[in-house]
Order: sequence, then structure tokens, then C-alpha cells
Amino acid sequence: MDIVQDAMLKLAEKYGDKPAQELPMLFQRILQNTIRDYYRRQKVRSLWTTLFSAFSPTDEEDHDILETLEVEQGSYSPNTPHGSLEQSQLIAIIEEEIRRLPPRQREAFLMRYWEDLDIAETAAAMGCSEGSVKTHCSRATHSLAAALKAKGIEL
Repeated sequence: MDIVQDAMLKLAEKYGDKPAQELPMLFQRILQNTIRDYYRRQKVRSLWTTLFSAFSPTDEEDHDILETLEVEQGSYSPNTPHGSLEQSQLIAIIEEEIRRLPPRQREAFLMRYWEDLDIAETAAAMGCSEGSVKTHCSRATHSLAAALKAKGIEL
């Protein structure tokens, strides 16, 4: 129902001046795109959550995955020195791969998934369209996944 409501708001905001006979087809297209965006977003979030869930010390629901990714000494200490080494190496690899992304992809990726900005906020901050933000984020996540997989890190 939230997706339908979002689609109706988009229709009203952007196409309120269109003739009434065009609105059903416009609404159908907007609804399809909104549903696709929702499922794409869920897929990306679950992909990164799965990757980072290995760092969770317990199965707590309130645990913030990103809090354990700090590389600073003593920020998170796994049970063994070997675990600590593996964690710091994995974090370094992820950070390096993020640095290797093209600037616009890196910017969109970090704003969307690290800063948790929505598409509209990210587009405004980057000075581009929402579609560009979606494209940059999609390309960034695919590039990161491929680079990590090439280094033997399975998602």
C-alpha cells in the first residue's frame, strides 16, 4: 500500500496538469517503476547486510553493522587475533575497492548506503537526476561485488 501511495503522489506532483485520459497509463508506468525501485533497493540492502553480518558479534537485532567496521585500534575486538586480522584485512579491501570506484559512483554509493540518504536527497546533493543516482548506485554495487568476488570474498 505504501508503494501505491508513493506512486499516486508522484503522479499528482509531476503529471497533475496532464489530461485525464493519459493518467491511467502514466500511473501504471509510475507504479511499475516504483515497485521495481523498491525491490532493487531491498536486494542491494540485503546484499550488503549479508556481507557485513559476518562482523556481528551476536545475533542482536539492535546491533548496528557499520559500527563494527571502524578500523581504529580497539574499536571492535574479535575473539581471536586471527579474527581481528581477518576483519582488518577485509575492511581494508572494501575501503580500497570503494576508493577505486569512479568519483560519481563512489559519491552516490556512500551517500545512499553509508549516509542513508534517500534517492531525492542524494540527487539534490549531487546536483543530478534521481535516475542518475540510481544508475550510479547500481553500477557501484555491481563493481564492488565483482571486485570482492575476484578477490575471493563471496557475498
